[in-house]
Amino acid sequence: MAKDILIKALNQDCADELLAIIQYMVDHMMGEGMTSPAIVDIFKQNAMSEMKHYERLAERVIYLGGVPSTSVGQFKKGGTLKEMIQRALDDERKAIKQYREHITLAGEQGDPATRLILEQILLEEEEHEHELESLLEKK
Repeated sequence: MAKDILIKALNQDCADELLAIIQYMVDHMMGEGMTSPAIVDIFKQNAMSEMKHYERLAERVIYLGGVPSTSVGQFKKGGTLKEMIQRALDDERKAIKQYREHITLAGEQGDPATRLILEQILLEEEEHEHELESLLEKK
């Protein structure tokens, strides 16, 4: 039963990471403007980071006896660079909140390995948040 609860939570994270990968890549390809080369490069780097998150989460789901989610929510197209950055920042903040909840859940379920994986991903999401906040301050 504890494994089922964790698999469900991890699959929610998997689906969100897949959406983040697509969103970052769409923004990477659609971002235009004078400052876009540096910003869209950050979008691409973050997409690659999110791919690694998905991989770690999917591997854990498999270890726990589940099947990793491949569902993807709806991504958004276009907007100004500032809007893309703000959207990414909002998404990162949502992910941070969710990872904190799932870290607590893993602790409650007595799974320190899952908790550690989620804590490592949380640190990287917080780095994305800080980077995006810095970009908005410069815009």
